[in-house]
Amino acid sequence: MKNVFLATLALASSLTPATAQQVPDQVAQLRDAALDDEIAYAITEGLTTEVGPRLAGTEAEERARAWSLKTLTAMGFSNVRNEPFPLKTWVRGEESAEILAPFPQPLRLTALGNSGATPARGIEGEVAYFASYADLVEAKDGSLNGKIAFISHEMTSTQDGSQYGTYGIARRSGPGLAAQKGAVAILIRSIGTDYHRNPHTGGTNFPDGVAAIPAAALSIPDAEQLERIIQRGQPVRMKLTLTPRILGTRQSGNVIAEVPGTDPAAGIVLVACHLDSWDLATGAFDDAAGCGIVTAAAKRIMDAGKPRRTIRVLWAGAEEVGVFGGRAYFEAHKNERHVAAAESDFGADRVWRVDTSFAPEAKPVADRLKAALLPLGIAGGSAPARGGADVSAVIAAGTPGIDLQQDGTRYFDLHHTPDDTLDKIDPAQMQQNVAAWTAMLAVVANAPEEIGMRNAAN
Repeated sequence: MKNVFLATLALASSLTPATAQQVPDQVAQLRDAALDDEIAYAITEGLTTEVGPRLAGTEAEERARAWSLKTLTAMGFSNVRNEPFPLKTWVRGEESAEILAPFPQPLRLTALGNSGATPARGIEGEVAYFASYADLVEAKDGSLNGKIAFISHEMTSTQDGSQYGTYGIARRSGPGLAAQKGAVAILIRSIGTDYHRNPHTGGTNFPDGVAAIPAAALSIPDAEQLERIIQRGQPVRMKLTLTPRILGTRQSGNVIAEVPGTDPAAGIVLVACHLDSWDLATGAFDDAAGCGIVTAAAKRIMDAGKPRRTIRVLWAGAEEVGVFGGRAYFEAHKNERHVAAAESDFGADRVWRVDTSFAPEAKPVADRLKAALLPLGIAGGSAPARGGADVSAVIAAGTPGIDLQQDGTRYFDLHHTPDDTLDKIDPAQMQQNVAAWTAMLAVVANAPEEIGMRNAAN
């Protein structure tokens, strides 16, 4: 894979001499050297091995913060610190489901974050089937009294992961809506694209005044099995046991490190990932890899000499359960001058496109960035950058965003499942990510132009 990237470098240089000339030698050198990076993988390996799963608000996330502070300090970053914030902490318990009639058999499922609990002995109910979230919306209030709702759909893989927004509403809003319509529990087909018997967890929310009901995701094979049974035309009765608990208010926190710039007035370039993970696996793709990538790139800039602008690395806490770390960061730092923000939170497969939301006067910076990334096989996009979840508030307030779009073709095979483990990382593709982020920081953090603020409505 690395040879492919190097060949792309040579080809791009030979085919686009005018574009290649726009890239300063130091940027090109830093970019190309990063194709041999070992830092990102070492961080990912260390975090997933020495800490493991890191559910927000738990002792494991606390250990992850301690590990992060020690690691970032040892790497030579400045102003390494933890910025704590309170969090209502949810943990899972026992999880089981079985069809009682007409064809008795067990099913594989996992609770969604913030799910309510059944009694210890479980609950029983008839299944009310909905082919989509939209069908549940059309159900009459009270029509689900005493029933277990089941939402199906068929998400497919795409390079940009765009179907996640379309189908993810079944997880994010389905349980609250089913509760309002009288359901005693809800099952959804996992928001994913794999065919392993690994259910995908993820957070859900219940509207104010609506009591949480038991809510779980079925593995995709089990969801399809349940759908086939329903299609036989007989009433389907199930037993469901979920015993998650709310532990009360605990502490999470954001870990921050910096590469100080030579010109404090030039502003801050914020690069982010999230430190927490779901508890089913070690969170290698989501999002230890992102922390490895952005940190390796920042260290490479630091080791090359001081940049003009300060680079701030944010390892956000409690992203998975509601982007609490990103919100806490914004509230704590909203009066500081951020001039660009970006996040890596979509696995570790290669970057294929870059999007920006710079102000028009910063177009030369965007052009140089696109030129620096082209030899890595990264195309310049035209969509406005939205940023990852943890920098979304900063970008919404008007800070220019940068999206280094990763290939998401296999991301939702692994997302929020027991399969999100270190062996899924492709080291060569991770190195291409580091090269892209290194080039981005070399261009943006050192740009002589003012990047400025954009119109927040853009």
